[in-house]
Amino acid sequence: MTFFRLYTILSVIKAYRLQELLPAHRASRWLQFLLICLFWVKPKGKQLEIGERLRHALQDLGPVWIKFGQMISTRRDVLPQHIANALAKLQDHVKPFDGQTARQIIESALGQPIDYYFSNFDEIPLASASIAQVHTAILKRSQAEIVIKVIRPNILPIIQSDIDLMFWVAKQCTKRIKSGEKLRAVEIVNDYQMTLLKELDLQQEAYNTAKLRANFINSDILYIPYVYQDLCRKNVLVEERIKGVPIADIAQLKQHNVNMKLLAERGVQAFFTQVFRDNFFHADMHPGNIFVDISEPQNPRYIGIDCAIVGILSDDDQRYLAENFLAFFNRDYRKIAETYVLSGWVPETTDITALEMAMRNVCEPAFAKPLVEISFSQILFELFQVARQFDMDIQPQLTLLEKTLFYIEGIGRQLYPELDLWQTAKPFLEKWYEDKYSAKKLVQQVWASLPQWRTMLPELPAKLNDYERIAKRMTNQLKQINEQLQHSRQRQRHLIVIICIVSLIYIITLVTH
Repeated sequence: MTFFRLYTILSVIKAYRLQELLPAHRASRWLQFLLICLFWVKPKGKQLEIGERLRHALQDLGPVWIKFGQMISTRRDVLPQHIANALAKLQDHVKPFDGQTARQIIESALGQPIDYYFSNFDEIPLASASIAQVHTAILKRSQAEIVIKVIRPNILPIIQSDIDLMFWVAKQCTKRIKSGEKLRAVEIVNDYQMTLLKELDLQQEAYNTAKLRANFINSDILYIPYVYQDLCRKNVLVEERIKGVPIADIAQLKQHNVNMKLLAERGVQAFFTQVFRDNFFHADMHPGNIFVDISEPQNPRYIGIDCAIVGILSDDDQRYLAENFLAFFNRDYRKIAETYVLSGWVPETTDITALEMAMRNVCEPAFAKPLVEISFSQILFELFQVARQFDMDIQPQLTLLEKTLFYIEGIGRQLYPELDLWQTAKPFLEKWYEDKYSAKKLVQQVWASLPQWRTMLPELPAKLNDYERIAKRMTNQLKQINEQLQHSRQRQRHLIVIICIVSLIYIITLVTH
């Protein structure tokens, strides 16, 4: 199955002539040779330019590849404009499946004819994406406008075949690349598999949506639609229909005189608020999942949908990440190096001075540019790359966060090219860190734990007596072990003396005879 899928991928690359995108590098020659060997593959999209051919190829390859195209489409600073424009269509204009099939899936999931719960169900999808598509309707019980999200039929085998291929490649990298086990490639693929499978579980998405909505209720920054959890199933999700302008429609936003600077800054604020205040962040913030509420153009608010993929950091990762960001903002490379060691991201035996110099070599050339031209996500990526040279284990949770920041910065720069992440993110992080780890916060935590101490104190004398008895028992056991060792050593010494005497007698006997 894995090799058949590999053949399919190579055939699609050959059909759409995507070898044009390969870099002029020695490593590309093997792939070029394999593509030449597929002489029987018929070309497709002969009249299309390369960006459109790439988009059609990704659609033919399926959900895993479509999501890849969605991610890189946001980086217009690294992609040619015509390719970025073509890939942007993958965000919500993927080829839909039949609306009658969607109706049947919904009725099967809910166990009732569709007219039992909904009216005005539109079989023509409102939007179609890599994993699912969305249809509009009216909820009969409240007459509210809603959307129904439906998972594509028979999608799991397609995803699984790509995942199997990725596992095969990951295992080959681990076995054949020097220090390949440090890449943790198999672990990363496993994490990606779990992420994709979560996207297939719309009940999990309903829970994530409800939690994100609660975190941003009455917020001026971000709005999350209401989800009707009682009507959600594993392959069907029902939620409030939102009204907004797609974030990628820059022309319409400008036409409505939206405050683009404030909108770009609020995107950064929404990201850092989710990561640090809530430690629960939307990790699939590509433009197809983001709209803008323009009811107040000078006070614009984001609308976030498709909350299937979320990220959560450990308390330690959250703290060290904040310290790392702040040290970077302050150009304190020693602190960055120490943070990587203290966090356990690199081994504790790492030469901090050498790591500091490597971090400096990455960051200082960037700081030579105006702040508005510095790509924060790119530098974070390069810092991780440097750390990997010092045996950093790849952290899946940090990779997810890195991808999210990649999206957010790309979108922000499209909205407002002069976006200054320093001015937006640094004050937020400084305040969060001060509030989180200040003396006042420590006192509050101690005070909050007093009820627990109150229940523990009456039991403390008995517990201390138990600990004392255990300590005495362990002391006696250690004393016995020590005596046994001393006795064993004495026996060994006696045995050595006896062996020496016997040997001496044997030598004397040989000499006298």
